[in-house]
Amino acid sequence: MLFTTGCSTAAQSQDTPAADVVLKVGDQKGGAKSVLTAAGLLNDFPYKIEWSTFTSGPPLLEAASAGAIDVGAVGNTPPIFAAAANAKIAAVGVSKGQVEADAILVPESSPLKSVGDLRGKNIAVAKGSSAHGQVLLTLRSAGLTTKDVTLNFLQPADAYGAFTQGKVDAWAVWDPYTAQAQQEAKARVLTTGEGRSNGYGFQVAGKKALEDKGKNPALKEYLIRYYKAQKWADTHREEWAKAWAAETGLKYEVALAAVQRNGDTVVKLDDTVIKSEQELADAFTEDKTLPGKVDFAKFVDTRFQGDLA
Repeated sequence: MLFTTGCSTAAQSQDTPAADVVLKVGDQKGGAKSVLTAAGLLNDFPYKIEWSTFTSGPPLLEAASAGAIDVGAVGNTPPIFAAAANAKIAAVGVSKGQVEADAILVPESSPLKSVGDLRGKNIAVAKGSSAHGQVLLTLRSAGLTTKDVTLNFLQPADAYGAFTQGKVDAWAVWDPYTAQAQQEAKARVLTTGEGRSNGYGFQVAGKKALEDKGKNPALKEYLIRYYKAQKWADTHREEWAKAWAAETGLKYEVALAAVQRNGDTVVKLDDTVIKSEQELADAFTEDKTLPGKVDFAKFVDTRFQGDLA
């Protein structure tokens, strides 16, 4: 595609030269910057990028809503919580990943054997993260609600400490934390997102950036390269694992385990995706985790879909 050459989109914005555009990208450690660098897709990027690192999706979207960043990648649940808060954001791209690594972990010696056994237990999870959605849907599958357990809202680093120290009974999380806990803390997978989670991951932009005509070509170029980098990672897994390990400080074995069971496919941001996200939003409303009904379609912007095809 011509617009992956690094110059065509810059030419489209004659009012704002590429040299004057600064794209502010929110990232998580070992995320977009790592994979774009490993794939060699930042070498000739025609715009300046300012990177900001976040611990999970919810704080990243708070920054996007406030205009502190322009765009960033999150899981399937953060946009719903942001929408419930009437955040100034919109999903602009989506991919579908594997859900085997979206797990609820328990210690190796835990007596818990089934989802039903979680009743009355403490579960560590990052609030508003994809793992939060995983917990909700998992509990629903066993006829439980979040009121039947105690949710300890912790970011992954703090949750890992609480889990290894026995301060919580279970931990809902995603890779590479799942792989790390399995290999280094001998965690056992109680259940995964298979059959429950939709596996969607979104690129979400702030409304301020979307309204800036000078930044739109930069956003488009970034999205094209990001999804191209995801395709590269799927076909260069060992190489990607080495780069991921170097960036995050993870052991190569942990990174490789995470990479081998993960893979993202770019999909169209269409009614199917919106319906699935709406169903998840409605589940949170029914659980009384969110006040009122969220209309997810109002937080979707499809302007880049033709280019991403």
